[in-house]
Amino acid sequence: QHRLSSGFMRVLLVFQDRLMTVEETARVLHVPISWVYGRTRRRGKERIPHIKLGKYLRFELTAVRNWAFAQRAS
Repeated sequence: QHRLSSGFMRVLLVFQDRLMTVEETARVLHVPISWVYGRTRRRGKERIPHIKLGKYLRFELTAVRNWAFAQRAS
């Protein structure tokens, strides 16, 4: 059984409650920023879940993580 450090858990809780930028999302997924932008323009299952706030794109960590796991399974 794996145990996560309390510091790591605090970081996860902070990110879980806030929206990430394109840059932060790219960092979390270990991909280029252009790749994230490209995935926001896709259709269907390949489209990364995002929220548009005017001209700004934002991402929820949980939604991005669930989407990434679904991509891996397909």
